Amino acid sequence: METVISSVTATAQTATTIKHYTSARAAEWDAYVRRAALGTFCHLTGWGSVIERTWGHRPYYLYAERDGAVVGVLPLFYVRSRLFDTVLVSTPNAVYGGAIADDWPTRQALTEAAKQLARQLHVDYLELRDCWETEAGVADPELQRKDLYVSFEYPISTDEDALMRSFPRDIRRMIRQGPKHGLISEIGGEELLDDFYEVYATSVRNLGTPVFPKKLFAEFLRQFPEASDILLLRQGRQVAGAVMSFYFRDTVMPYYAGAYRDFYGAGVNNFMYWELMRRAARRGYRRFDFGRSKRGTGAYEFKRGWGMQERLLPYRYFLVRARQLPNLNPTNPKFELLIKVWQRLPVRVTKLIGPKIVSKLP
Repeated sequence: METVISSVTATAQTATTIKHYTSARAAEWDAYVRRAALGTFCHLTGWGSVIERTWGHRPYYLYAERDGAVVGVLPLFYVRSRLFDTVLVSTPNAVYGGAIADDWPTRQALTEAAKQLARQLHVDYLELRDCWETEAGVADPELQRKDLYVSFEYPISTDEDALMRSFPRDIRRMIRQGPKHGLISEIGGEELLDDFYEVYATSVRNLGTPVFPKKLFAEFLRQFPEASDILLLRQGRQVAGAVMSFYFRDTVMPYYAGAYRDFYGAGVNNFMYWELMRRAARRGYRRFDFGRSKRGTGAYEFKRGWGMQERLLPYRYFLVRARQLPNLNPTNPKFELLIKVWQRLPVRVTKLIGPKIVSKLP
């Protein structure tokens, strides 16, 4: 049964209610996300289903209803941890989140309901992974903003010559190294998962970051068989690199990727993303979303080198028990020694330990 949390008047004639989501509204929720201007792949109910099945985090999805129709949504998960902070987050493993709605009062009502829920659950903080700025002149004094992440976007087309010419000279040169070194690409699904996971886990280990379990990627591929895939690069029979991507509306999003160091000189990373762009454009996609990166990291500098449009991700936080904003990122000096130790561990060990660590991270 749906639970009404609050009510807000959007117009003089119509009242909007904030309710807890039930699976009976899944089709309406997803239809709203797909048509909403600020809707993202991460707002879909399928994303939440993958998170729940993989990690067991408890969902607390909220939606706004007016005249029987969904007019706003806010996916939330309760992530409880003894190692790290306990968090209410929109949404785990996602670049994008936060409330989306038809109008500002409704969006704010969803945010207020999330703050109320965060207090009830006694979490350390609420994290809203917004992908847009607040309305001009409007700011919530209870929400603190952290400008750590940026995303990169670029238009793509089937005119491959023009697309290639649009990139900086160094990028074009590295892309062309791929074919010169015999790199070829293929697209597939779960049949490529083992090869993908091995190169991904190795790359993440090299960065000093705990790896996700293979189950997460299998769940994504099964949940979104028409909106996710793996692009694999080979040199002969040897795997060189791989990327798992998601597709939403007119956009392709390379989300998880890795490459072996032996192929860096062959331009493996540049060639991989080029292959993804041109293949996606042929399928009708018009925008390349390079995902988020932390400022000051190698990934940030690599993406910036493509000359893509850089967009700030204004994540916002509501502190409940916490007294300061979280700082769970590899640029934090206190993680420097742990990162160096992790980079020296065998990949097989990191694949055993890593999922236990990241299961408690939002």
